[in-house]
Amino acid sequence: MANTHLHFFLSFSVFFSLFISGYVYAASSSSSNPQVQTLNTKPEYINPKLPPRTFSSSKKYEGSSDLVQLRYHMGPVLSSSPINIYLIWYGKWPNSQKLLIKDFINSISPTAVAAKPSVSEWWRTVSLYTDQTGANVSRSVLIAGEYSDKAYSLGTHLTRLSIQQVIATAVKSAPFPVDHKNGIYLILTAQDVTVQDFCRAVCGFHYFTFPSMVGYTLPYAWVGNSGKQCPEVCAYPFAIPGYMGGGGPGTLKSPNGDVGVDGMISVIGHELAELSSNPLVNAWYAGEDPTAPTEIGDLCEGLYGTGGGGGYIGQVMRDRQGRTFNMNGRRGRKFLVQWIWSPLLKACAGPNAMD
Repeated sequence: MANTHLHFFLSFSVFFSLFISGYVYAASSSSSNPQVQTLNTKPEYINPKLPPRTFSSSKKYEGSSDLVQLRYHMGPVLSSSPINIYLIWYGKWPNSQKLLIKDFINSISPTAVAAKPSVSEWWRTVSLYTDQTGANVSRSVLIAGEYSDKAYSLGTHLTRLSIQQVIATAVKSAPFPVDHKNGIYLILTAQDVTVQDFCRAVCGFHYFTFPSMVGYTLPYAWVGNSGKQCPEVCAYPFAIPGYMGGGGPGTLKSPNGDVGVDGMISVIGHELAELSSNPLVNAWYAGEDPTAPTEIGDLCEGLYGTGGGGGYIGQVMRDRQGRTFNMNGRRGRKFLVQWIWSPLLKACAGPNAMD
């Protein structure tokens, strides 16, 4: 598919495993209180989709395969420190939702104070990727600027091309510079904004701007809030199709009480990891077609902990409020974020691994 990068977040195997496990739809309820609680009790470890028997005596190699030919194609990675993230809030965003997303991004750098397993430890896997000079993806990530397009300047339906126009609009209004050396532009669309292929084929994607649009080639990613449009597709595993579970509250409770935004955060992590290791789609990916690469996040979709794979999410944690998570962030935040392919283990890895 030319000039596109598609992420299919729910395979048939995932849907089937959800069906046989009896999972049901998890209703979304926006968090009205931005205050968060500190971790003061040990969480319960659960594996809600563990197969009836393990397939290997080792639990270290979730998703591992000698058939995965992840290769380096000589392009750049985001090695300059810090990686500057420029947030573009398209549409109307409550402050509580903004704060939740920013807390996740601000949890990536090693200076973030968080309980273990942490978001910073999760990003350590991403930082293992290098360019041809041996420079690693930076471990330091900074929110360098924000722009709010509350007026829906390009309407409530965006195409892949008009998302680049959103970036151009933000840059021209001068809230932040054109940072073509260290910058990532992250466009986040509100729950009432529809986007080309959203819910049908993608929950998020990354690419780079055309110089004719902004004047430079700028790496960017887009992620949409699926809370009202398709939580059963893009907020997995907090929601599944009603016809598979009969509707009603789900077994897996989102860590921050906002199914749409909690689902977004895993997609944001997925896209930031791939954008940092493959910003111009000529660095780290598997497959021979750069217009449809399989990247370090794609290889681990739907996998969140030890014992995962084949549609099973793996060993995760649940607190006393029943909230499911696999890593901690700053200010006591909890998140459920998919694992990332490790170039050292040649398998999916995360900070909550049990071995």
